Amino acid sequence: MKAIIETGNKQYIVKEGEIISIERLDVPEKKIIFEKILAIGEEGQIKHGNPYLKNAVVEGEILGEEKGEKVIAYKYRRRTDSHWKRGHRQRY
Repeated sequence: MKAIIETGNKQYIVKEGEIISIERLDVPEKKIIFEKILAIGEEGQIKHGNPYLKNAVVEGEILGEEKGEKVIAYKYRRRTDSHWKRGHRQRY
């Protein structure tokens, strides 16, 4: 069974037993319940909401925390001392 969930203003296709990386959530428990379900079902029998399904829940478990690849933002202008460089690592 597959489902399309929304978390962190992004949408993910999930299956049973699948491990996905999502943006960090400030949740103290290890179990998490996703209530924003856009669609659920199997091939040919998909139920979708408008925009979300009611009475549908996807449960998950937080396995750990990790950081993504470093992204460098560099802006340069040809004038003297007119550049900046910033780095960012997203937490998953």
